[in-house]
Amino acid sequence: MTGEYGCGKTVISRLVFEFLSRNKYEIAMITNPLMSSLELLYEICCQLGIKPESDKKTRLLEELNDRLYETLKAQKETVIIIDEAQAIRDRMTFEELRMLLNFQLNDRFLLSLILIGQTDLRETLEENKPLKQRLAVRYHINPLNREDTEKYIIHRLTVAGAERKIFANGTVDIIWESSGGIPRLINTICDACLLFGFTLKIKEITRRLAEKAILDMEL
Repeated sequence: MTGEYGCGKTVISRLVFEFLSRNKYEIAMITNPLMSSLELLYEICCQLGIKPESDKKTRLLEELNDRLYETLKAQKETVIIIDEAQAIRDRMTFEELRMLLNFQLNDRFLLSLILIGQTDLRETLEENKPLKQRLAVRYHINPLNREDTEKYIIHRLTVAGAERKIFANGTVDIIWESSGGIPRLINTICDACLLFGFTLKIKEITRRLAEKAILDMEL
């Protein structure tokens, strides 16, 4: 899964992590993969509850293999999630991840691998055809369009307890145009607008106020 920065990739990864029941899944969640292939393998083992007796690659793979079979016998699935995967610069690290997918039986894999990263990850995978071919599902998160931006703002306000309209007609247009539909920037702009509104003690955020907030933020 790829997407521009600020589009919610990490939020989605956390939701996946929380959604997968621990009664059925064993999960290794790597949030900072900027490490060597050996360090990454060691971290995956630790997160799966393995206490490595050695930091040698062959021994780590043996212990991981044993744990995967134990998990399967317990009728559970093993999932490895790599967030910020675009930060991996060492080709050997991607090769190590590909080799992990060789842990399989005749009719099934012993683990599922989820890679999450910025758009650069797509270009990296294009250069690593063997790994790309093993990724069964690929999805790219696009920025929100104007309509979805409005729905997003209304939803966030509703969750926060708002019971009336806060952003005037036309205000969403400038927020969408300035943010490019990226949720993180939408949040930042709206926060600034609400702060301005609170300071000025006004009940509705106008387009003019939004423009001033955006200008002050140098967006």
